[in-house]
Amino acid sequence: MDVNELVQMVFSGLSPLVMEDVADEGVRIVVRARTPLDTAVCQVCGASSGRVHGYHWRTVADVPVDGRRVVVRVRVRRLVCPTRGCRHTFLEQVPGVLERYQRRTARLTRQVKAVVKELAGRAGSRLLAILAVGLSRHTALRTLLRIPLPTGRTPRVIGVDDFALRRRHRYATVVIDAETHERIDVLPDRTAGTLEAWLHEHPGVEVVCRDGSTTYAEAIRRTLPNAVQVADRWHLWHNLCEAALSEVKAHSTCWATVLDAPIYDGPRARTTLERWHQIHDLLDQGVGLLECARRLQLALNTIKRYARADRPERMLRVPKYRAGLVDPYREHLRKRRAEDPAVPVKHLFEEIKTVGYEGCLNLLYKYINQGRADADRSHISPRRLARMLLTRPDNLKAESQDLLARLTAACPEMTQLASHIADFAQLLTPREGNAGGLSRWIDQVRTTDLPHLHSFARGLDRDREAVIAALTLPYSNGPTEGINTKTKRIARQMHGRAGFTLLRHRILLG
Repeated sequence: MDVNELVQMVFSGLSPLVMEDVADEGVRIVVRARTPLDTAVCQVCGASSGRVHGYHWRTVADVPVDGRRVVVRVRVRRLVCPTRGCRHTFLEQVPGVLERYQRRTARLTRQVKAVVKELAGRAGSRLLAILAVGLSRHTALRTLLRIPLPTGRTPRVIGVDDFALRRRHRYATVVIDAETHERIDVLPDRTAGTLEAWLHEHPGVEVVCRDGSTTYAEAIRRTLPNAVQVADRWHLWHNLCEAALSEVKAHSTCWATVLDAPIYDGPRARTTLERWHQIHDLLDQGVGLLECARRLQLALNTIKRYARADRPERMLRVPKYRAGLVDPYREHLRKRRAEDPAVPVKHLFEEIKTVGYEGCLNLLYKYINQGRADADRSHISPRRLARMLLTRPDNLKAESQDLLARLTAACPEMTQLASHIADFAQLLTPREGNAGGLSRWIDQVRTTDLPHLHSFARGLDRDREAVIAALTLPYSNGPTEGINTKTKRIARQMHGRAGFTLLRHRILLG
């Protein structure tokens, strides 16, 4: 290949210019070029001119070659404007290569924007330095903020959700197109007034996907009374999971008997039972929940939790034993204690220490006193049992299905809980008949002795229209949650130092 052809191929982005020389200066490559001898257009009046008033040298950076900086020195012409009353002279521009007031070529600017769009200031500056593009973090941020945001438009279906700027202190709101998943806007807080103002400025919204926030629901109801509000199906399922876990914990004494698992019977359990009797004695006397909390100096939510339990046994829990250092030697301990029930614990400690035990004597004492070395203890915690209840049956192994069937048959309430979970899972696939199915499901739950599920059903009833829309329409707030996950990554990347303006810009450019 000819040298000139090679130069033309490497510097093809400079093809609108006439290259005159390429010089190797060691740390950088210098390209000397000039503009073609064509007429140029005045930037003010649009008239063409070819009359030269003088020449001017412009020095700009170009895309690096072979890990070295490329500097382009271009001789541009200053031309005389032919229009009377317009500016006397103007400097010609080369669109696509040299932009006005820029010190970088257009193609290098595109690459810099692509880097700072993903990495912002410091990280972008470090990466560009490796790529032989010198750029300070401040210039990187200015370049990022100069990237134009997508033009504002009002979609028919939007998704609204909040995210934390500073957890438990400051929050913001993101608005997206729920159909195309395109980011529309980021609002500086999560108040109803801010969302109302945005909806007033963007008429045309017909469907709004949101979570269970009453603030957003009220703002949408006041601004768009005819709009359809769609609850988030993920949050519906998540709330059901929390209620199911609470019910599983409340029935620990039922399903634990199937596994011959013990129930807490220490000082903590006795305190729990005493507290239950204290609270229910006050409730039987007609004392309100808030007054009970004041008299017993307990949190109101604690009082509510005890009040939901109609029997004290529903406050007792199955012990949870984590994997410990003694577990690998459990069979040896059981065998030795079966042969000699009076064997001292210290002798057992010396025996297992010789075969690799690294724990202390006190840990072994605690392990034996808990009874974990004598009988088969349940490895099923309430959370694991709830997870089995909430898992699609096809995804459970055969032994897990058998165990789940035994545990849910422990009492009528557990059987009903498993049935209600399966029925509600069917409703989460949007179809037209789910509105009637939801009403029937709520009525069935109210007839059972499952107070935590009653609370979940009351929440569905309060937001029934949005829940029915979620179970019958294909729209979801899942894409908004996904954008919030990416926003967390951006916030961590910026170490919380940047302001809302920069964060908003990066979110909308994502």
